[in-house]
Amino acid sequence: MTDAPEGPGAQAERGSSKRPSRVGDSGSPVGSTLSIVLAVVAVVAGFLILRAITDDDDGGDDDISLDSVPSDSTTAEDTEGASTTVAGEVTTTTVGRVTTGATVVVANASGIGGSAAAMSTVLEGAGYAMGEPGNTTGAPLDTSVVYYVTGDAAAQAVAASVALDMGGIVATDIPSPPPIDSGLGTATVLVMIGTDTANKTLADMNPASVAPPTAAGVTTTSTTVAGD
Repeated sequence: MTDAPEGPGAQAERGSSKRPSRVGDSGSPVGSTLSIVLAVVAVVAGFLILRAITDDDDGGDDDISLDSVPSDSTTAEDTEGASTTVAGEVTTTTVGRVTTGATVVVANASGIGGSAAAMSTVLEGAGYAMGEPGNTTGAPLDTSVVYYVTGDAAAQAVAASVALDMGGIVATDIPSPPPIDSGLGTATVLVMIGTDTANKTLADMNPASVAPPTAAGVTTTSTTVAGD
């Protein structure tokens, strides 16, 4: 027989042989293929997570746009002055004649007798509350002027209306002391009659001014006081 004897050497040789690695169908080791697959999955997952985070950060800016601002908002510029814009509509406030809220007195500074009393009657017929007329304590005036008590808004509004009715004469703060010999009393508006308006009606002074008509059955009496 030619078989080699089985001795310790032969057993050692058989024991030193290595078991072959497990391979796949393509001949590559199964462990290497699985590692590659896991690496690819990890890379794809990381890319998807990074993309989701980036989209969240960018999305915050998309929530605010010019389209979200109402086009009919009221601004500080819309409300400036006499016009106010509300929802596309423009409202204008116009201040008309003010005849109440202040008592008016007239002082004769024209040198023409009776002109203060006559103007008091004219203004009373136009709706103003009148005090007793008097005379100026200053020099005669060629141009009439209306004074109002400083800081009194109601007096200023009435004075402006009187000045307009008298043809657009000047209305300004009253000097101290008031230039009328009888004093103001409770009045807060003083009309100084100059030669330009002495003994004139509202129609003469301001044709555009419309005075309230006298009530039916009421007779207006004009009293002339010497020196007024």
